[in-house]
Amino acid sequence: MFWAGFIGVAALLIDCATPLRAQASCFDDLSARRVCLERPAERVVTIPMPSASTFIAVDGAAQRLVGMHPASKRAIDEGLLGRIFPRARAIDASIAGAGSDGFMPNVETLARLDPDIVVQWGDRGDDIVGPLRNAGLTAALLRYGTEPFARGNLTLMGDIAGKPERAKELIAWRDATIADIEKAARDIRDGRRLKVVFLQRAASGLAAAGANSYNDFCIRLVGGVNAAAELVGAGAVNAEQIAQWDPDVILLNSFEEQLAPARIYDDAILSATRAARERRVYKMPIGGYRWDPPSQESPLTWMWLADLLYPGAFHFDLRAEIARAYRLLYGFSPSGSDMDEILRIRTNGDARHYERFATSATR
Repeated sequence: MFWAGFIGVAALLIDCATPLRAQASCFDDLSARRVCLERPAERVVTIPMPSASTFIAVDGAAQRLVGMHPASKRAIDEGLLGRIFPRARAIDASIAGAGSDGFMPNVETLARLDPDIVVQWGDRGDDIVGPLRNAGLTAALLRYGTEPFARGNLTLMGDIAGKPERAKELIAWRDATIADIEKAARDIRDGRRLKVVFLQRAASGLAAAGANSYNDFCIRLVGGVNAAAELVGAGAVNAEQIAQWDPDVILLNSFEEQLAPARIYDDAILSATRAARERRVYKMPIGGYRWDPPSQESPLTWMWLADLLYPGAFHFDLRAEIARAYRLLYGFSPSGSDMDEILRIRTNGDARHYERFATSATR
């Protein structure tokens, strides 16, 4: 049984606390730069938002993470990770300043933290990397927004943590989940494929995820059609444009904390969409990290979305899958109320098909 062996190995990796390798290590980051550490990293800083929770998941602890982006801290405080790893709530979140879209390194804070390595974006220009180099800090650069990059980032965190086999286990879970979904999705005929819009912004203006976005990948993976595919990446839209697309399903981002399905249901224009009329508007869950961008929890996103779009084609017991995944990722067994919080039962509970997530059942 895949999960049984998988969880057993993962639990061993999390719980054994084997000593880190004493020798120097070298590896490539996602910008094809060679990174060498004289000793295994004991003090790690992550500037890109998703990398803090990813490092914690790969390392199985929060002790070695000494700095993170403020947005990473907000996700930890808002989601479950801060309760699973209380140490994460105390990690310094003042390591990036307001420049360059909020990712300019705060070199004074970094000097005080004295990190062995700093993880930074590798695709947003040298302005946010140069200060690290000039300060004599070792940097590892990641890239983001696609499934291959998500896997590469897991590998990078495994290299930094000295746990490459742990990263391979998490990637194997992604492989197995994609294979399961693709097999079931073959039976979804073209005439049954639902049109989906993912709103990357809805509380202040409107922006939809177009072609080549990670949300587009997720929608297509489970057999849906991205109604905003005429856009490239993330694009500003207006209510009239969304109404013209007339999506079957609208997904709301998890980053806008106060955003709720009422934003669509109460809108004079958006309330006329099929998604609103049929109560198929859902806010994305948040667990150890947010489920809308790529992260260590993405397989759960895919299963959640597959069950929402095509409950007759997919038969995941999502609460059981979350329980297994959290033992794998964090060595933690979530309670029923934890799962309600992750899945936003209070926010999404009256939406169509959402009752299937209210309790765990074998289907």
